[in-house]
Amino acid sequence: MGQPSYIIICPVRNEENHLSGTIESIASQTVRPTRLILVNDGSSDRTEEIALAAVSRHSWITLINRTDRGFRQNGAGVVSAFYDGYQVIEKEAWDFLVKLDGDLSFTEHYFARCFKKFDEVPRLGIGGGTCCIATPSGPAVEFPGDPSFHVRGATKIYRRACWDQIGGLLRDAGWDTVDEVKANMLGWRTYTFRDIPLIHHRKTGDADGSWKNWVKNGKAGYIVGYHPLFMLAKCVKRVSKKPHFVASAGLMYGYVTGYFERKPCIQEPEVIEYLHPQQIRRLCFRSSIWAD
Repeated sequence: MGQPSYIIICPVRNEENHLSGTIESIASQTVRPTRLILVNDGSSDRTEEIALAAVSRHSWITLINRTDRGFRQNGAGVVSAFYDGYQVIEKEAWDFLVKLDGDLSFTEHYFARCFKKFDEVPRLGIGGGTCCIATPSGPAVEFPGDPSFHVRGATKIYRRACWDQIGGLLRDAGWDTVDEVKANMLGWRTYTFRDIPLIHHRKTGDADGSWKNWVKNGKAGYIVGYHPLFMLAKCVKRVSKKPHFVASAGLMYGYVTGYFERKPCIQEPEVIEYLHPQQIRRLCFRSSIWAD
């Protein structure tokens, strides 16, 4: 494949403590991106100042500032910010598109190693490294129980052909599951690179708190169209996890309130027709995208 061209879009909101490290990690890559688009999503801290300093040092970095909406908007907010960046590069040529969070750090060979994975598997459509958190004993995988097809929204790499086929991202919670389900439905493979770590300096959900994060995940399950039996099984599985009952109750509350609030669900019946049998197969311990 040779050296691929890739563009990174990095939506950030109040990341003054971590953004410099992320930019430094990107700038040090042995295979550097064609462009880095930083989308400042209405930050009230020094995020814009840090981004402007990076723009002054590197001609390939662009900053887009969005007006502060006054609150965090899970799912829809980050995707809207992403698309503000995407419209800048939509008509440009690129082999891979990367959605990256602004609180990550990684080695200088990170993207070179990731693209080698894509080179080895032509039908690999979406991939990304393993998000880890720093502990006194060394990096620890943040979500060891993630399903086999899932790539964390903090670090998604899309092959151009796959991106074009899935038609972009859902602009709501659950966007980082719908993209993978659609890709698998269309014959692509999606998975995390377990042997390529990144350090996630702010745990997923820390900005909102544990309860709000699990409620958000429950609503995402409703929006994506998860089968009720599958969601019930997810809740039961998490009862014993600390803090006890919080994850299960949050997931179920978010999922059920989606019905009462009549939130719009994904309007692609062919995706639901693919998703539900996959979830039932998983419940029956049969091969599926959840466990192949």
